[in-house]
Amino acid sequence: MMKICGYNKTTLLDYPGKVAATIFLGSCNFRCPFCQNSSLVLHPAVQPEIPTDEVLSFLKKRQGILDGVCISGGEPTLSEELPDFIREIKALGYAVKLDTNGSRPYVVKELVKEGLIDKAAMDIKACPDNYKALSGLRYPDMDSIFETVDFLMEGHVDYEFRTTVVKELHTEKDFIEIGQWLSGAKAYYLQAYKDSDGVLQPGFTSYSMEELQHFRSILLKTIPLVDIRGID
Repeated sequence: MMKICGYNKTTLLDYPGKVAATIFLGSCNFRCPFCQNSSLVLHPAVQPEIPTDEVLSFLKKRQGILDGVCISGGEPTLSEELPDFIREIKALGYAVKLDTNGSRPYVVKELVKEGLIDKAAMDIKACPDNYKALSGLRYPDMDSIFETVDFLMEGHVDYEFRTTVVKELHTEKDFIEIGQWLSGAKAYYLQAYKDSDGVLQPGFTSYSMEELQHFRSILLKTIPLVDIRGID
């Protein structure tokens, strides 16, 4: 069942190039220790639920002011009602961006096939060998991750890849191998980790801007557009 646990009424960050609203759905199949939305991941059942009609009514009122909607989580592709919900958003004239961990490629493919999403942002947790630690799963389904990456890189829809970089969890090896894995990708972003009260496992830190620039230089050898987000 789809559960809307919150929404950000206006953002210039979550859907680059658009003035957008962000909708947060509860539940996730990953347990990333650095997750900023731990309450949505660990305790979705006790989170406040916002009626779908309320969100759609808000979006209707903001037609002409907003031009995009970002659907985030949690992991949105876990919700069976997601396609129908997006259809209602699209009927209001909005572009839709999906944030996903890429674990359910068949859902992403169906959304693209039906023209329901205009952009996908896929979180690349780490290099494949390090996915276990970063996803918080003993046995991450890498075949599904690879399938989603391959599908997006085929160019069926606008997309970007991104990695939240955590000093205690990532090393240079991650970015050397990610650069090989995502060679030729359209766009890739390094996101500086920020600690907060909502983190699943508090206490991690970020690399410095200089260190992130070093990782960027590694990635630029194989990916034409690499940038850094989240450094003030």
